[in-house]
Amino acid sequence: MELSVSAFHPSWQYLYPSHLLFPYHFTPENYVHWTQTPESHMFSADLPGVRKEEIKVEVEDSRYLIIRTEAIEESSLPAKSFMRKFRLPGRVDIDGISAGYENGVLTVTVPRSFRRRGFSIELADQPEQLEVARAA
Repeated sequence: MELSVSAFHPSWQYLYPSHLLFPYHFTPENYVHWTQTPESHMFSADLPGVRKEEIKVEVEDSRYLIIRTEAIEESSLPAKSFMRKFRLPGRVDIDGISAGYENGVLTVTVPRSFRRRGFSIELADQPEQLEVARAA
């Protein structure tokens, strides 16, 4: 009777916890930290070596916040290639979004909006409705 060795030895990934296999805290290169306060949502990204003129913060379709780096001149490249796109939460003040860049850290503040965005629809005079004959 021959037994395989693998039947008695579980896989190495189950023997060692992940903090022992990867002892260093790893954050992706394009990581953006998001926090929220009662007044606003805050996005912060580490962009060391990037000049302020190379950073673009945009709002697309009033729903998405885009943070990216872009070369100032066509012949040069930005110090760091970076692009992230976030769906904005509901009830935010798009016109009040602000951004600051200090000591290599970009901070974007998206204030919450406490007013409801609604509108009323006025009733228009409706023309007489025609009867539609249906084919049998």
